[in-house]
Amino acid sequence: MSQFSTPPSSLDPTSPDAKELVSRVAQGMHETVDRLADKAAPVAQKLESTVANANEALHDQMHRAREVGDEWSESLRGTVREHPLASLMVALAAGVLISRLSR
Repeated sequence: MSQFSTPPSSLDPTSPDAKELVSRVAQGMHETVDRLADKAAPVAQKLESTVANANEALHDQMHRAREVGDEWSESLRGTVREHPLASLMVALAAGVLISRLSR
């Protein structure tokens, strides 16, 4: 006869003691999860707010950069229209300089 032929009642998953133990463990886990969620909620809200503010600031900077780029482009177009020959000479000089530096 084996010593494990009949399980003791404390190991029987259908015993009232085992069911009560599982119930207490589950209740303790639920309470722990609830406490963690309560502590994490303000941190998550602050993080969400920070990300939203950073996103808004990034969009503002991109908009300003686009405006500055448009202003420079328009200014360059105006300069080329006013001084086409000088613009051509500057472009030619820049091309010569770049070709010499790349050798």
